[in-house]
Amino acid sequence: MSDFPDTDLMRPSPLVETPAAIPPELVELHGFGRTATTRSHLAQIDSVAGAISALRKAGDRGVVPRGLGSSYGDAAQNAGGTTLDLTNLNQILQVEADGESPTVTAQAGVSLDALMKALLPFGLWIPVLPGTRQVTIGGAIGADVHGKNHHTQGSFGTHVRSLDLLTADGDVRTLTPAGDDPDLFWATVGGMGLTGVILQATIAVQRTESAYFVVDTQRCGDLDELMATMSQGDEDYTYSVAWFDAVTRGKHLGRAVLTRGNKAKVADLPVKLRTEPLKFVAPSYGTVPEVFPNRMINRATVKAFSELWFRKAPKHKVGEIQNITSFFHPLDSVTDWNNVYGSNGFLQYQFVVPFSEHEAFRRCVHLIVGSGHPSFLNVLKRFGPGDPAPLSFPMPGWTLTVDLPISEGLDRLCTSLDELVVGAGGGCYLAKDSRLGPETLRQMYPRLDDFLAVRHRVDPDSMFTSDLARRLRL
Repeated sequence: MSDFPDTDLMRPSPLVETPAAIPPELVELHGFGRTATTRSHLAQIDSVAGAISALRKAGDRGVVPRGLGSSYGDAAQNAGGTTLDLTNLNQILQVEADGESPTVTAQAGVSLDALMKALLPFGLWIPVLPGTRQVTIGGAIGADVHGKNHHTQGSFGTHVRSLDLLTADGDVRTLTPAGDDPDLFWATVGGMGLTGVILQATIAVQRTESAYFVVDTQRCGDLDELMATMSQGDEDYTYSVAWFDAVTRGKHLGRAVLTRGNKAKVADLPVKLRTEPLKFVAPSYGTVPEVFPNRMINRATVKAFSELWFRKAPKHKVGEIQNITSFFHPLDSVTDWNNVYGSNGFLQYQFVVPFSEHEAFRRCVHLIVGSGHPSFLNVLKRFGPGDPAPLSFPMPGWTLTVDLPISEGLDRLCTSLDELVVGAGGGCYLAKDSRLGPETLRQMYPRLDDFLAVRHRVDPDSMFTSDLARRLRL
């Protein structure tokens, strides 16, 4: 086991046998999209005993675990019931770095940001990072998050070696992918907190020589060029992602900036970076205040932004060295950037369709661009094989994400997209969703009954529930 510095983050808390208080007042909670706000009792959990106590005190509206609130919709809120805030379960418990397969064991409330900062000085790397570091370990497992490297390294659940789960009967079970109850393990991965409370987990991590990446960037003039370029070259890169223009029509529809890269070795770095190759560069540019009107993001502003973003990118640049924030998480440099959408918030629509359904994918893009609903944060990636989790989102195919301000007619657009996605055998990501109905969900997730069978076995009275669970009849 590696010797870590004596910091509060690294010092496990003793199991304090004090009951968790469930405040009598209700507080407003929402997801990152700032829509579908509801009120629940928010209980601060700082020990295993506290989690068990809160579970036993919960009323007939049940409980749901919550981390940093980075899911976009209503997955981590529980109207009229109890929401368990797990962010105080934030200790890194053990790091095994000496063998061929290093691992880290951490409590569920540890953020990927904190974990990365702790591991990098020892040359260790988190294998899967979503679009923000402000996600807890528990949330990363519960949503089975993915990153720019799904086509090469899968989603987060693939790298979980074990997890401790508090189930509805008050027991804490240690689960592994091939242990006594693999069905419960895989139902918990991607299960959106509906099988129990993840208390801690052991994650396989990777070795790295640096905190930098060797990045190739190129502009693609339209959607066909983008898809062809990604199809032909993505396997040469660990990481691949494209921003594309979702407002320009005509012959340049789907024009994009494609960014692909690999982890940099020390020998790849310029001399000035070689003295501290594992330094984590994370600048902060302040906080976006809640002052923006609801129509700040409109077709004119998005068109101007899209033109600027496309033109400022190099036509073709290879071998650029970028740090973690530049390559992975530029938006993490600005706190509360979602405030720019105004008080109405926004909906992030993310879907996947199989590679064989490229025409359906193109129709989806045409529908979005022609709808008049503007989006300037648009991400296209290619997924590799999925994992055994029945509610895990990724499948081999094209996945597209758009951020759409809440406005009149948006639900009609999303319903039309749902029909195309279902017809192509694809699905939408539950961690981003705030509007699907139960019938559409069943069409998108063919293994839903497998998940429900496990859920009902370990929680027959649906003690674990959420606004999402009620909406989707889970």
